[in-house]
Amino acid sequence: MTTPYIRWFSDLGITDVALVGGKNASLGEMVRELGAQGVRVPNGFAVTAQAYRYVLVQSGALPRLHAALDGLDVQDVDDLARRAQRAREIIHSAVLPDDLVAEIAAAHERLQAEYGEQLTMAVRSSATAEDLPTASFAGQHDTFLNVASLAGLLEAIRRCFASLFNDRAIAYRVENGIDHFNVLQSVGVMKMVRSDRASSGVIFSIDTETGFRDVVFITGAWGLGENVVQGTVDPDEFYVFKPTLKQGYRAVLRRKLGGKEIRMVYTQAGGSETTHNLPTPAEDQARYCISDEEVLELADATVRIEDHYSRKAGHASPMDIEWARDGVDGKLYILQARPETVASRKAPGTVDTWRLDAKGKLCISGRAVGGAIATGRARVINNISELNQFQPGEVLVADTTMPDWGTVLKIASAVVTNRGGRTCHAAIVAREMGIPAVVGCGHATAAIRTGDEITVSCAEGSEGRVYAGLLPFTKRSIDVAGLARPQTHLMVNIANPDTAFQTALLPNDGVGLARMEFIVAEHIRAHPMALVHPEKVEDAAVREEIARLTRSYARPADYFVRQLSEGVATIAAAFYPKPVIVRMSDFKTNEYASLLGGRWFEPDEANPMIGFRGASRYAHPAYAEGFALECAAMKRVRDEMGLVNVKLMIPFCRRVEEGERVLQAMETHGLTRGVNGLEVYVMCEIPNNVIQIDTFARLFDGFSIGSNDLTQLVLGVDRDSDIVAFDFDERDPGVKEMIRQTIEGAHRNHRHVGICGQAPSDYPEIAQYLVELGIDAMSVTPDTLLKITVDVLAVEAQLGRAPRSAAQSSSTPTTLSTAARSLS
Repeated sequence: MTTPYIRWFSDLGITDVALVGGKNASLGEMVRELGAQGVRVPNGFAVTAQAYRYVLVQSGALPRLHAALDGLDVQDVDDLARRAQRAREIIHSAVLPDDLVAEIAAAHERLQAEYGEQLTMAVRSSATAEDLPTASFAGQHDTFLNVASLAGLLEAIRRCFASLFNDRAIAYRVENGIDHFNVLQSVGVMKMVRSDRASSGVIFSIDTETGFRDVVFITGAWGLGENVVQGTVDPDEFYVFKPTLKQGYRAVLRRKLGGKEIRMVYTQAGGSETTHNLPTPAEDQARYCISDEEVLELADATVRIEDHYSRKAGHASPMDIEWARDGVDGKLYILQARPETVASRKAPGTVDTWRLDAKGKLCISGRAVGGAIATGRARVINNISELNQFQPGEVLVADTTMPDWGTVLKIASAVVTNRGGRTCHAAIVAREMGIPAVVGCGHATAAIRTGDEITVSCAEGSEGRVYAGLLPFTKRSIDVAGLARPQTHLMVNIANPDTAFQTALLPNDGVGLARMEFIVAEHIRAHPMALVHPEKVEDAAVREEIARLTRSYARPADYFVRQLSEGVATIAAAFYPKPVIVRMSDFKTNEYASLLGGRWFEPDEANPMIGFRGASRYAHPAYAEGFALECAAMKRVRDEMGLVNVKLMIPFCRRVEEGERVLQAMETHGLTRGVNGLEVYVMCEIPNNVIQIDTFARLFDGFSIGSNDLTQLVLGVDRDSDIVAFDFDERDPGVKEMIRQTIEGAHRNHRHVGICGQAPSDYPEIAQYLVELGIDAMSVTPDTLLKITVDVLAVEAQLGRAPRSAAQSSSTPTTLSTAARSLS
């Protein structure tokens, strides 16, 4: 039976916001429309907004509320606190009418009949102006968990009603131009998911830093979700790529293990149950809080929720979702879904880039939020009573932030916290305010003092850094929406997966060179052969460090395969479905030796630049097992993760016979050229590659000119030698002649040919020369891409070539060699 005061979730939908608030309307929508699709939501009911209004009218509270709030200046923090306290007292003291109590009691009895006598409840505020596309109200109102009795339920409902007038909620409404008395409070009552005995967290169906829309971003930690939301723990992070998930591929794109230092649980105190934090055992900190299969289950639910809400809205609607795993029944539940209100509202077609123009002393580092840079004097806040000392333009430095701190966060130039992940309160508000935040620093409040002049940089990848001093920086806002695309494909060189989503926003035709060396050096850190044969590492401390890195894996080698595959897959996903050409490892022996455990597997060479590198290693007994791991990782990216836009490239292949051996080894490891569309390119960086280009073209699908090594070997100049650096010049006529022969030879054999060396990035005249020769693609550094685009358009205009149409630009072929053959 439906009443004005109680509505079950199954009777509600997204159009019922005015009746039950955004949160309850969304829960009802998911129960009613998505339950049959596997989106699991705890059942429950809503105490309606009419019930809230009924309580105020029956108790005569409205005139007293007006008296408490009329004339309020929210900038006067002390006055705001006094008036808000008075408003809450007025509402909390209002007696719930008997007929309302009877309806709540009947609904409670029905919920208990469904879940059993052991039922406990989550009681959550749901305001009628909450979870709107333009005002999220995240964390503004109160929630009460694990409520076990009818008496406790009635008290929690009264306190939820009163929380409509929390300090932060009042200030937020004023800032967003919302009349206090046009907002009503509904309350959701649902089965409590016992995540205190398991894990919980937050999901976004968009990358929160860049606005990249093709990923599901999941964060989680042990215990109740409040720690993740408020940023009191460093959570685990997972990415799932939506396009391949929809194609049926079951793989996590990328993950990062968080510290999860504490877990929030329930405790008995003074006859009632409250929450408190306990230290997380070391073994739980060292493992992920959910399994891969659970990550994928959450991603499935997220995609269904986003697709459903997008259809309802008539446009793409990225979502902000709360989840929890019940430690009693072991099931995953969706607790809330609302529109994401920051990343999805970024202006399309505009890319902001930030660059530090000087170096400084590093004070502290953590996780970067946003891509901006800011400077200012630090203000360390150790206690909420110190907030009134905060001055506009200062950098807020704190252990963590709370929803009550909105007024201060609004005037801060940046935020730095000891604790928290990229979905914590500080991160969410910083994004909303458009300021950089570095969270999860560990000991920022000790490393930085009030009054210190500092620079907060989130423009250097996923690691946010705080430097001493006010360092100069440059911000550029680039309108890329109307930029024409040249006939010559312009691709990017990239090594760091952390920058892939941001780089992919630039106008590009894919990745012409993805270097796996960065992933190995920065994310894996260990020599692949040391992971295959850790017993051959003679230093006990090094063996111990390898064991620590690989402790969660059945074999140390599995660590290499997963880390490398997820790093490459992140780059491939960012540019999908455009081609991403991944060069197999091209460390020199001295570089390999510097990796963890490397010195036991590498020879000491006088000139590593022309020594045991590239293709010569792959089938050699000294490295064949390491190459097998590289191949296993690339096979996983293509076959298990579904990123078939990845093409592989062989570096420094000296002889045709060497190329044949490498291709045979790859086939042995499950990477057969032509199977599942696999294309294998070769670097053209040795004069023999040019001289025998017709023969190399029979083995490989395309060529990429490595102008640095080609210059080295044409001119006989050691790239590592400062003494003869004056003789190193890619513009030398001999080098240019080699490039000409390469382009003509590739086209003669209907093979794709591009360049991924530094020359076109450094020298406009080389870029012009390449365009005039009709090269298929140039791959350049991201910071030079836009300038080179303009330069190439100008050269093509002189040659009478029209820019590509919008249709041509949006359908960049994933098979570049096929495109090259069709153009020839």
